[in-house]
Amino acid sequence: METLGRYRAPFLGAYLLCAFMLAAVAGCGGGGSADSAAAQNPAPPPAPAAAPPTISGTPTAQATAGQPYSFTPTTTDPSGGTLSFSVQNMPSWAAFSTATGKLSGTPASSSVGTFANIVISVGDGHASASLAAFSITVASPSPSAPTISGTPPGQVTAGQNYSFTPTVSGPLGLPLSFSVQNLPTWATFSSATGTLSGTPSSSNVGTFANIMISVNAGPASASLTPFSISVAAPLLSGSVTLAWVAPTTNADGTPLTDLAGYTINYGNSPSAMNQTVQISSPAGTSYTIQNLSAGSWYFSVTAHTSVGATSPASNVASVTIS
Repeated sequence: METLGRYRAPFLGAYLLCAFMLAAVAGCGGGGSADSAAAQNPAPPPAPAAAPPTISGTPTAQATAGQPYSFTPTTTDPSGGTLSFSVQNMPSWAAFSTATGKLSGTPASSSVGTFANIVISVGDGHASASLAAFSITVASPSPSAPTISGTPPGQVTAGQNYSFTPTVSGPLGLPLSFSVQNLPTWATFSSATGTLSGTPSSSNVGTFANIMISVNAGPASASLTPFSISVAAPLLSGSVTLAWVAPTTNADGTPLTDLAGYTINYGNSPSAMNQTVQISSPAGTSYTIQNLSAGSWYFSVTAHTSVGATSPASNVASVTIS
């Protein structure tokens, strides 16, 4: 019994030692293989976050009723994705493109006012960016300028009436008014019609220069090219009334039955009475000649029949116009 027990103990010790050594070797071997694989094949780093899109531009802050408005922002997308656009507080008169970010439209007169806090944004499905909020103020259109035309007469004779009214047109709904610069002292001017008129006297003989007529429609105006009016001295003239007795007999003493009319001959010399007046009625026995210039004038009268027979000239009458 003792012999048997003595031999069992070393066997068990060797068995345990061997088991321990195997465990140690397995632990060391396994650990060495895992660390080596991790060192040779490290895990990939996480992918960097995509840069967001950018948006920039300065929208025009003023618009005019009746005129088109347009703004398109400038954008970039480093990720190369597809961009889409959106807008907040879009004006009622405008349209917006979600593909380009373009804000456009033509405001009407009823849209005059300010449209505030408009925001245009861009996104690529992952990130977005926005312009700073902006406003658009719609103003009333400026009235179109009126037009004025016409050619004022450049001369008038003292004692005669002068009148000129320009031709004008203006925007509907706005009253027109007129003004004048360098109005001649003898003339009057209508601010309602633009008529310049008057009758210069002999004391106004001379030239009145740089006269300018203008028309106004609200804040807009137009003017004629400056012009001059020359006042000429009046022509000295006069008139003379001639009277005669109708003949009753022919040269042979027989009764005159076919008297047809008279011819008045006159001029500045008894030998040069080359101006004539025809009187077609035999009943006429007087006639007034007007617009005779200053100087001496001479007159005579002849009678003629219906068959063309002519009487000798009457005596010569004369008058001096001064």
